[in-house]
Amino acid sequence: MSLMVSISGVRGIVGESLTPEVIVKYASAFAEYCGRGTIVIGRDGRITGKSIAHLVSSTLLQMGCTVVAIGICATPTVQLAVEKRRAAGGISITASHNPIEWNGLKFLAPTGLFLDADENREFWKIAEQGKRTYRRWDQQGKHTPAPELVDEHLRNVLSLPYLRIEDVRKKRFRVVVDCVNAAGGTIVPQLLREFGCDVIEMNCDVSGVFSHTPEPTPENLTDLCARVRETNAALGIAVDPDVDRLVLIDEHGEPIGEEYTIASVIKFVLDRETTTARRLPPVVVNLSTTRAVDDIAAKHGVEVVRTAVGEINVAKKMREVGALVGGEGSGGVILSASHIGRDALVGIALTLQHLTDFGGSLSEVKKKMPQYSITKGKINVGTLDPDNILHRLEERYVGKGNITTIDGLKIDFPDSWVHLRKSNTEPIIRIIAESATREKADALVQQFTAEIVGKT
Repeated sequence: MSLMVSISGVRGIVGESLTPEVIVKYASAFAEYCGRGTIVIGRDGRITGKSIAHLVSSTLLQMGCTVVAIGICATPTVQLAVEKRRAAGGISITASHNPIEWNGLKFLAPTGLFLDADENREFWKIAEQGKRTYRRWDQQGKHTPAPELVDEHLRNVLSLPYLRIEDVRKKRFRVVVDCVNAAGGTIVPQLLREFGCDVIEMNCDVSGVFSHTPEPTPENLTDLCARVRETNAALGIAVDPDVDRLVLIDEHGEPIGEEYTIASVIKFVLDRETTTARRLPPVVVNLSTTRAVDDIAAKHGVEVVRTAVGEINVAKKMREVGALVGGEGSGGVILSASHIGRDALVGIALTLQHLTDFGGSLSEVKKKMPQYSITKGKINVGTLDPDNILHRLEERYVGKGNITTIDGLKIDFPDSWVHLRKSNTEPIIRIIAESATREKADALVQQFTAEIVGKT
């Protein structure tokens, strides 16, 4: 597997594509990109994270940067710290939901947002320029450990204006939490206990040895679901290694679906905000997020703005339109009152308050929302040009649905939609479809798979 360099940062298999030479190359280039200023770093707890953090930190110091080192923490902790400390940039050492042999670097702008497309192009240009100029012995940077920034993140979440923590504490929710032995293992249980929850911990030792495949999808959370049922818990919570994605399990041990993480949070925020007389700004989500968001927003007279897939695309648009809430259907909640970045801790806090205000169970919360089903597939296109395939499909469906091409090809039909995107790293086209029934969503994926195969 070759090194993956994209808008999501640099990612690879440690010792193969992600080597010390690669880490030094990109860390030194980022130092130059940041004007050799203060850079906040943190890591998601993977077993390779410590050695990579040493490499990153030493490289930045040699470049003359001041390094603020949080240690093991969530990516949103780094984002918040960069913003609040007004740092020149940040690096989160993580491979997100990739397996244990992977690691990577996510690069943050002074805003606390990830680098956007233009910023990345400038950064990559510096990285490819070659030899770097390091500082003399008496001009080295300063290394400052800052584990207290984890507590600052926690306090940020607990101070959100939507919360009435004493009301939540009275509920004494029993919650099972699976943090896959990564960065969430300490902070997530701590947050839950601040809300008075009876916390049952699974895989919270922060050893970096993942107990299962780390992506928080239903097939990887069977033990969590079983534990919720066994303990008669009110809900189950799963986060990915760097704690920016949140998955919720209802009291029956059934996942409510990543899409309904963001849908339920948006409903909660809009319900709260529409008690005021002011006109609310748009909600921002990506093209592949459930249509349930549109239905919820419409009931509140709120516009939905959709962007290309990717946190930075949603975050930038949220800032542009002044959105209060937004995110991605992969379980990524963004709340402007905290910071404009995906944050599972924010999602957890709002979910607990939502359940408290609602007065019923998580399964009942989902039943009250618009019901849709999403099916995902992919197809290998070999040596064929995926852009050409998508262009020809676009031509075929002109007039048959509402077409959007800002990120691949999305076709909105009256009662369903399909989104086709080429992969940046593999010769495949991803197909995502949604409808009111699983059967219709499955049929759409099969239909467009057949059309792509027919075009080959």
